Amino acid sequence: MTESWWKRLRIRARHRRYVVRSNPRWHRIYRIAVAVVGTVVLLCGLVTIPYPGPGWLIVFLGLGILASEFDWAHRLLKFARAKYDAWMEWIGRQHWSVQSVFWIGTCAIVVGTLWLLGALHTAAGWANLHYEWLASPIFS
Repeated sequence: MTESWWKRLRIRARHRRYVVRSNPRWHRIYRIAVAVVGTVVLLCGLVTIPYPGPGWLIVFLGLGILASEFDWAHRLLKFARAKYDAWMEWIGRQHWSVQSVFWIGTCAIVVGTLWLLGALHTAAGWANLHYEWLASPIFS
């Protein structure tokens, strides 16, 4: 019976991590690299949470990267995942009016940030609409 390519890849990755961990210098460099990459992915996820798309998935991916080397990140990942699941379950049990308030709030955050970044003014320009109130107060 032949092993799958995924299983062979996991075995190679574990072996390489063992080799890296056996050398203190390489292990320190590896931990720093994991910390930098995991933190960047986590911060990108935090920025994208209110927007449509995989914001929470990116947050959990960043925490997963950090959890591969840091115990505190593993504990935080388990805690955050439990709270996220509890929140989604709570929202799912609420009346449609309560759910609508959260959807409207999310839309307000998205539109507000698009306005602050000047995206609404740019999109209006594409449609040949020129309204001064659409201009960003930050980038105008």
